[in-house]
Amino acid sequence: MEAVLGHLRGAIERGEYAIGEKLPSEAELCRTLEVSRPVLREALRALQTMGLTVAKTGKGTFVIANTVEDPTFGDYAASDLLEVRRHIEIPVAGYAAARRTPENLDHLAHLLDRMERETDTTAWVAMDTLFHLAVAEAAQNPVFRRVIEEIRDALARQSAFLNELGGRREQSNREHRAIVEALIDGSEHDAVAAMSHHLDRVETTLTDIVRSPGTITPLEGGPEA
Repeated sequence: MEAVLGHLRGAIERGEYAIGEKLPSEAELCRTLEVSRPVLREALRALQTMGLTVAKTGKGTFVIANTVEDPTFGDYAASDLLEVRRHIEIPVAGYAAARRTPENLDHLAHLLDRMERETDTTAWVAMDTLFHLAVAEAAQNPVFRRVIEEIRDALARQSAFLNELGGRREQSNREHRAIVEALIDGSEHDAVAAMSHHLDRVETTLTDIVRSPGTITPLEGGPEA
């Protein structure tokens, strides 16, 4: 999928598919690039998330930009989502360290153990959102949980995007482990620092993906082959 995405993104950025132009049909792209339809569709969804294309029902996929500015996850731009997460989740981690119950810690530890064993990206992403909800719950303020619930779909989309294109899963597991250990210790300082580091790494990975010039070697059979 990464190779297909890199190929199509590179073609768009080089102007081989102009703004306003329709991409070839899924069937044609699958045949030309010699990939399965599920792989192609993942790449097309990533192009749309990056803001390079838009899918029009019954008409196809059209190019709307030739540079990546700010990916969109569900209803929210990545920059807006990260800004809110910093203002909410970092202090929430501190509150959680001070207020967590034994039940909160058991739930988080069990969830983290499952995440560290999970190999399926879809299942891991679902648990990733549950993890952040569980931290909010440990802060013992229902408003915090409601805020995370509101952005839950966007969090899941962002998590899937970063894992598929940035290989974030193992790193995220380590960062989540540091957060849980700070909560177990009851250290507000360490919990705030661990959550801040986690969100820093999310931003760094996202920035790396967005700034990538799409220079993956063209696939055999593509326009440059």
